[in-house]
Amino acid sequence: MDSITQALLGAALQGALLGRVQGRRALLYGAALATVPDLDVFIRYADPVSQMTFHRGFTHSLFVLTALALALSTLVMAVARWRWPDHGYRWPRLMLTFWLVLVTHPLLDAFTVYGTQLLWPLGVTPQSWAAVFIVDPVYSVPLLLAVAYAAVRGLGLRSRQWLGVALVFSTLYLGGGLAGRMAAEQRLQAALEAQGVTVSEVKAVPMAFTSLVWRVLAKTPDGDYIEAVSSVLDRDAPEMQRLSRHIEDARLLDGVMLHERLRWFTDDWLRYDIIGDALVVTDLRMGTPGNYNFRFQMARRDAQGQWQAVTPSRWREDDGRSMFDREQLTLIWRRIFTAQPPLPLATWQTRFLGPQGAQ
Repeated sequence: MDSITQALLGAALQGALLGRVQGRRALLYGAALATVPDLDVFIRYADPVSQMTFHRGFTHSLFVLTALALALSTLVMAVARWRWPDHGYRWPRLMLTFWLVLVTHPLLDAFTVYGTQLLWPLGVTPQSWAAVFIVDPVYSVPLLLAVAYAAVRGLGLRSRQWLGVALVFSTLYLGGGLAGRMAAEQRLQAALEAQGVTVSEVKAVPMAFTSLVWRVLAKTPDGDYIEAVSSVLDRDAPEMQRLSRHIEDARLLDGVMLHERLRWFTDDWLRYDIIGDALVVTDLRMGTPGNYNFRFQMARRDAQGQWQAVTPSRWREDDGRSMFDREQLTLIWRRIFTAQPPLPLATWQTRFLGPQGAQ
């Protein structure tokens, strides 16, 4: 999730659990502690694929953060006994608070589609539960209101109760997002079964700023993928299109470690496009139909016609377009309530990806 939401969650947790002892400072301390896992953004890597796949790594590990909470709570207790004999802290509650503030950061991140390495250093595929968009006002605003109320009124019983209510609501909202994702996946699978189409994997991801309309992806055994859009209010089958992942072009990256790492990080939700003399690899999970957030040039054809892997770079055509195209998002949000007219999925593919986008 975005950094502001992470800080609000940390402030709400520490305020609810330690507000009686720390007062308003609990909100500040919790907000600061909750941002610690994102300090890895200051680590600079040699290429954007490494930057993407090492983010949410060791600093988001439940093992590392549990050890940090243990060390931090022990240190605070030692300092408090020395400086403030009547501090009012109890180590179990202090440890629980620090642990929750820290580990809820990567857990909340895992509810987005990006990918979070909760079990680092184990080499399991990063968790990508895709229940909410990376910025979701419905999740964040109740936390903001509760924290603001506590900051103004102090951390009395009423404020701590409101913080608890906001935390319960936010947790239930995440559960609702999971249910919405599974329902969207089931709608697409049912529609494909009715057409006699076999798929090997299905993954739904929420559209920008809402969990009411979903982009649903499905892989076919022959290397194609299906991209569909489904609203929670739908009664009919979702609109969809079938496209090629061009996986035969992945052979040009055989043995390239960064390509293998990208496949691992994305659970192989990748598409390959040869654009001129460049091989562009696209992460299909993030973005809107045809307008994907992460595209990388990973190979180039030389003057002799031979393909060579290159240091990855971000691929972005210089047309001034935004990842959050206003016209596209307007049609997508309208899609929450009505399926007519259908979204111009094929037009978007061609518009954002060029002629090869509709292939």
